[in-house]
Amino acid sequence: MGVLTGDDLVAPLTEVGEFYADLPVWTARARELSGGESGSYGYALAELDLAPAVAGSARAVCVGLNYRDHAAEGGFPIPETPAIFGRWTASLAVDGTPVPVPPDEPGLDWEVELVAVVGTELRCVDEETALAGVFGYATFNDLSARRAQRLTAQWTLGKNSDHSGPIGPVVTADEVGDPADGLRLMTRVNGEVVQDGDTKDMIFPVGRVLAHLSRTMTLRPGDLVATGTPAGVGYARTPARLLGAGDVVEVEIGRLGTVRNPIVAWPES
Repeated sequence: MGVLTGDDLVAPLTEVGEFYADLPVWTARARELSGGESGSYGYALAELDLAPAVAGSARAVCVGLNYRDHAAEGGFPIPETPAIFGRWTASLAVDGTPVPVPPDEPGLDWEVELVAVVGTELRCVDEETALAGVFGYATFNDLSARRAQRLTAQWTLGKNSDHSGPIGPVVTADEVGDPADGLRLMTRVNGEVVQDGDTKDMIFPVGRVLAHLSRTMTLRPGDLVATGTPAGVGYARTPARLLGAGDVVEVEIGRLGTVRNPIVAWPES
């Protein structure tokens, strides 16, 4: 893990597992470094090989149909409780990673989402406590293999194709504020805007989702919760539109930045 300074330098902190095991210590150290303690110390961001800021032991929990307009475009009723499914961290990728289309899929669908990164242990907490327990937020693209997703009522297979979860850097919650106040989410395909939404339109806001999860599973520092996508996905269009080899997809969230990925064919080997 490292802290990104205003000079586009990354000052190293510690191994990712150690970072989430003692967030108070390492976030304090990050603030010291970003405040200029070490001057221009660090590695140039452009020269680094990046990886998701996620420990291998973390859980990636996702919420489906969390925007009314997205539920409506797919013909689904408004859910009464959050619709939960899982991703494995092996499916996560970073900005610039080529994302292959599985051979049995006509293409991949885009879904810009806000990810909340848990910062403290959450067990049977209320909404206010849950929201206060968020360490930070990141831009996420929940790329979906729709054919596989629709094979059964469980969505797991279609949400875990290789490199299908591009995620951006984590921005700490104090810099972001409460997403319920509104963060703009956008997706662009080959430069064309195909999704344009706002986090204030979530059915279940971040604190409520985390509190709901904490009634069943203890959330731990470093766990990820992807909070759903607004309207504008490809499968709901007439005709349907999906990402194929040669396309470039970008997802962007205000205050969090952009994640851009090329779509490629499945390797023949």
